[in-house]
Amino acid sequence: MEVDSDVDSRFLEGTRHFLDWFQLLPGATFHKDIAIEDLRSRNAGRGIVAQADIAADTVLFTIPRSSILCAATSPLKDKIPDIFDLDNDNGDESEDEAESSNQNSWTLLILILIYEHLQGPSSPWKPYLDVLPSTFNTPMFWTPTQLSFLQASAITSKIGQADADKMIASKILPVIRSHPEIFFPSSATPLSDDQLIQLAHRMGSTIMSYAFDLEQDMEIPEQLENDDEWEEDREGKTMLGMVPMADILNADAEFNTHINHTEDALTAVSLRPIKKGDEILNFYGPLSSAELLRRYGYVTEKHTRWDVVELSWGLISSVLQSKLRARSEVWEKVSTLVQQNEDFEEAFVLERQSPDPSSTGLLEDPAEFTSLPDELGEQFKLCLKACKKITESKNDIAVRALNDKDWRKKLYLETTLEAVMQREKEYGTTLEQDDQLLSSGLPDEREKMAVWVRRGEKQILREAQTWISTQLEELRNKPAEQPEDEGRATKRRKM
Repeated sequence: MEVDSDVDSRFLEGTRHFLDWFQLLPGATFHKDIAIEDLRSRNAGRGIVAQADIAADTVLFTIPRSSILCAATSPLKDKIPDIFDLDNDNGDESEDEAESSNQNSWTLLILILIYEHLQGPSSPWKPYLDVLPSTFNTPMFWTPTQLSFLQASAITSKIGQADADKMIASKILPVIRSHPEIFFPSSATPLSDDQLIQLAHRMGSTIMSYAFDLEQDMEIPEQLENDDEWEEDREGKTMLGMVPMADILNADAEFNTHINHTEDALTAVSLRPIKKGDEILNFYGPLSSAELLRRYGYVTEKHTRWDVVELSWGLISSVLQSKLRARSEVWEKVSTLVQQNEDFEEAFVLERQSPDPSSTGLLEDPAEFTSLPDELGEQFKLCLKACKKITESKNDIAVRALNDKDWRKKLYLETTLEAVMQREKEYGTTLEQDDQLLSSGLPDEREKMAVWVRRGEKQILREAQTWISTQLEELRNKPAEQPEDEGRATKRRKM
């Protein structure tokens, strides 16, 4: 990756200004044996690298809580105090949270970041804001062509562009437009709505990638794991904050550093010995390649152990209907009955059994596909019962499956295997073709990441097929249960 000399100079200057600013913060520390380095050559932006061997349990840097940009430290809380009252719902309950005017922890931090950004040189946070990215590789910012490279990945339905736009329109723009004298300095030109929307998207993505949950000892709020793009958690009252220096750390599935939360500060501590030249790495959690791309805009080889793929109930239901030879009008009634169950699932996640990293940040055990979701088996059986009920026990296949456990298991495995094979065909290329594309070297980084994501999902589908086929073979080879000799049984009962 070539870097323009002027851009390179500004990049390095920004790093120096930020480090100087950070080291002047009261209570902040930065270990002498680490340094912020330019890692753009491997698409990693800035990172922190060991300049000498570092022992385990070494405090690498310290960030005082007073220097975290959040609701507690922002001057905006004194200028517009009403929006900081997250406990006050004002009676404005809405079924669509994105359209509600109430603030939450996400939108509040977006407003705080927008405010500081618009203050320009007068913001005390400017050296920090200057090293935060202005562009992102997350799918929120991809073109339709780039998104098409993801093919049938479920990630395409989780980008949340429309909901994000609604949220900005209902929670961000009204506050800024109601207080232009606060957000726009006298020397600044007010931004148009379109410009503010773009800025809000940028700040929202910044929060998704870098914000810490200040009330939990974790990098990403647990409540956010299934939310679309940077939409807030449903409670919306957890304090989020931007933590200078901590967000300079890159992350991977194997890592050597942990951020410890104390009452007065956050500290980065080495988990094991770190060699000179090694990058200091954090951990974002057991995220799949798709989720890593959605949140942070990158993928890594080691995160593939947590790859997942969604298998829709619609696919399974369609295959089962064919195997039960049920007419369309009958199956429509069966499907309606199944969907009325309170535990009905639209889709099921296929994933490996993946042990967590060790206490020193290492992956010591392999990840293996070892089972189908229990919920899938339960819903499958429920569907058979619904078929029996709707047909008044006239569907012989469903009745036999319910009465014979091995027969039911065979039908379940065969149905799921066929559905998994159909799921793989929904992608526009094969696993082998994706491997060829990746080995040939794709020039476009976004296309390369998209191919990596879809390839990982196809790999899971292949492993699922292999596991199911093995289970079917074992079932076929299972000795038939012999009926017990009635005479011998009678004798035993008389003893």
